[in-house]
Amino acid sequence: MRFAMKSRRGPHVPVGQHAPKDLKEEIDIRLSRVQDIKYEPRLLAEDDSRLLQLETQGCYNYLYRMKALDAIRTSEIPFHADGRYPKSLIGKNFCAYLLELRNSSASFKGIRKALIDTLLDGYESARYGTGVFGKPEYLKYQDALNELANMTKARAGSSQRQHQSAAKDLTLSPEVSSPATIQVTYLPSSQKSKRAKHFLELKSFKDNYNTLESTL
Repeated sequence: MRFAMKSRRGPHVPVGQHAPKDLKEEIDIRLSRVQDIKYEPRLLAEDDSRLLQLETQGCYNYLYRMKALDAIRTSEIPFHADGRYPKSLIGKNFCAYLLELRNSSASFKGIRKALIDTLLDGYESARYGTGVFGKPEYLKYQDALNELANMTKARAGSSQRQHQSAAKDLTLSPEVSSPATIQVTYLPSSQKSKRAKHFLELKSFKDNYNTLESTL
């Protein structure tokens, strides 16, 4: 069984292709165990003495490769927020997250596919590539990582504000208008009797007037 490093662009040269037979067998055994890996450790600690080499003249591609892979862990891109992409296999799950963004037409509308391609290519170059991956390549990759992190953070903040606004609207009950009241004024009993007396007097006068008019 021969193992080859794979990427989105297809297989690369098999590992240990020109190595002696015994070494090839050992490589195959070790590569066969890669599938059993359940955790990707941090490659460079913040106080790692090897980082001091970056301040001197020389070719330190391997350090920039490790920095690029570690940058995923320290980025604020929420690719494991919903539990679909756990933190255990950082690189594998990060690439799956990027591919989902790249193929999505609605959830993350507005994120440039070129940006996602830059991250996918940068990750593959850092982890599997055999070419140069120095400071310029690392900075390009880091800039793309920061841009995506800022965009996802802004979207998350906007979504949270919308949810809070909707929840606030639901808690505010509409103002209930008070029904119109009819005011009834009750007269004292003395005034009631006076009004009844006046009514009777007026009725008697009207009857007398009608009787007089009929005799004329």
